Amino acid sequence: MKKDGHIHTPFCPHGSPDSFEEYIEKAIQHQFTHISFTEHAPLPMLFDDPTPEKDSGMRAEYLQDYITQLQQLKLHYKNKIHINIGLEIDYISGYEKEISSFLQFYGPQLDDAILSVHFLYYKGEYCCIDFSKEEYLRFANTVGGMQALYNLYYETVKASILADLGPYKPKRIGHPTLIHKFQLAHNEQIDDEGQVKEILQLMQQYDYELDFNSAGLSKPFCKETYPPPHLFDYAKTIGLRYTFGSDAHTVTDLHQHYDTIFTD
Repeated sequence: MKKDGHIHTPFCPHGSPDSFEEYIEKAIQHQFTHISFTEHAPLPMLFDDPTPEKDSGMRAEYLQDYITQLQQLKLHYKNKIHINIGLEIDYISGYEKEISSFLQFYGPQLDDAILSVHFLYYKGEYCCIDFSKEEYLRFANTVGGMQALYNLYYETVKASILADLGPYKPKRIGHPTLIHKFQLAHNEQIDDEGQVKEILQLMQQYDYELDFNSAGLSKPFCKETYPPPHLFDYAKTIGLRYTFGSDAHTVTDLHQHYDTIFTD
């Protein structure tokens, strides 16, 4: 099985208008047998998206159309490729009940899902940690420095793994070292290997799967996969299941770095 399990779509408000069919045809051309479309799910209704354009998640009124279109495409391409209907669900501290209710309603219509941490909470403020270098550095200063920021991130990822979000909770944890996205934008050496290993061990203990995500290789202040190669190797040694994810938001980025990662 050759799978890309983390793909965004024209329904992404901060992505591209590239069509479902363009993604699917490219996946077939590159001999992928399975793909999962995992658009950013709508955020909880009462959550105030801290990004300037309020565009971190799909608009709720478009969600059923997203699912319906993919149901039709699954049938159309069933003899060429296996298409999973999925979502990338944000774990947001303090909104567990809302997330659980959302999953209870939409979960039965999904084939796949990812649980990711993009938002961190500190003293009444939420921050989208991967929005920009400037926001990342500002929030690090707010929480007490870069080490404190890393600590907060990993504690939030740990909470996402342990949270009771009901029977339809995603079983794959998205890019669990996303805090590295702007690691080359600061001059500090943060040793988080122990924290990452703890997260990977927790995932294995509770039977979660790793989103081995290649997008960081294309980020100018990251230049590595999520998690980095030596920690991906560690994940395999402890028997942690994983699925490759390109986290593509454009057709150009679909399956990005796959051949390099799996042939080197």
